[in-house]
Amino acid sequence: MEMSQFQIREDDLTGQKIADLLREHLEDMHEITPPESVHALDLEALRLPDITFWSIWEEDELLGCGALKQLDLSRGEVKSMRTAKPHRRRGVASKMLEHIIKTAEGRAYDYLYLETGAMPEFAPARALYKRYGFEYRGPFAEYADDPNSVFMAKKLTKKR
Repeated sequence: MEMSQFQIREDDLTGQKIADLLREHLEDMHEITPPESVHALDLEALRLPDITFWSIWEEDELLGCGALKQLDLSRGEVKSMRTAKPHRRRGVASKMLEHIIKTAEGRAYDYLYLETGAMPEFAPARALYKRYGFEYRGPFAEYADDPNSVFMAKKLTKKR
């Protein structure tokens, strides 16, 4: 199926499919990562007003999700990037990341930050972020230095 068939929708986090995907995401993070190093957000945390959450669909099938948290007026953070297991390696994460970057640029953010895992299981995510111009850096916002975390940032081009 062509990538143009993917539809990204702002999501109110009330549907069962998104609840199931986020539960799977949290379970996976806890299997891979020590509890003190899990920074994935649950449904309630994703409903906070400083977070915009999107899901990506192909007809009525949920493919993945992603979110943008406003850190302040000039900085945002990529959160909750997840592709449903049956849809990995189809460009879902790239499409979502492009949407998040475009939204951050539209908000005139100077920088977009993210935290991801340092373990081998997160290598595909780190490679994706590198491909989109994110560079390694130290902790930001409320994060502390953590050997299980990798921190990255991207300087944005403002779109007015």
